[in-house]
Amino acid sequence: MTTLKEFEEALKAHGLRSALDVLELLRRRDKAKRSLSPARRVTGRKMTPDLARQILHLHETTGQTQQEIAFQLGVNQGRVNEVIKRGKWLTENPEAPEAKARDAALKRMRDKPAAASRNARPPGKAAMVPKRRPPTKPSPQLSLGDF
Repeated sequence: MTTLKEFEEALKAHGLRSALDVLELLRRRDKAKRSLSPARRVTGRKMTPDLARQILHLHETTGQTQQEIAFQLGVNQGRVNEVIKRGKWLTENPEAPEAKARDAALKRMRDKPAAASRNARPPGKAAMVPKRRPPTKPSPQLSLGDF
């Protein structure tokens, strides 16, 4: 399959200036139409049995996708999938695996000192220095970057 860059180079090689002008006009038009819209990422709402029942109701009565339901209710699409496929979060059972996992994560967050970070070293430990790799020889094989 030919890339746009290869196509452009072929047009240049054959001296087709008018085709190159059309290509440039299309590039400008596409660049003008681009927009930076905000991401649709949502911070998760706390899952409750009421919210899980609402997810099931929307799934059964509308033709919405899991992503659309998630966006509408302000939850992660993975949570919607858990409710629909596995019936999670439908009860307030503190012995349910998801409730245990949530409680364990909350406990870890409470017990962890505020200043500690993921990359912090225990006191007295030296910083690990990454090993240097020997320089690589140029490959005799051509790659796409060579064109």
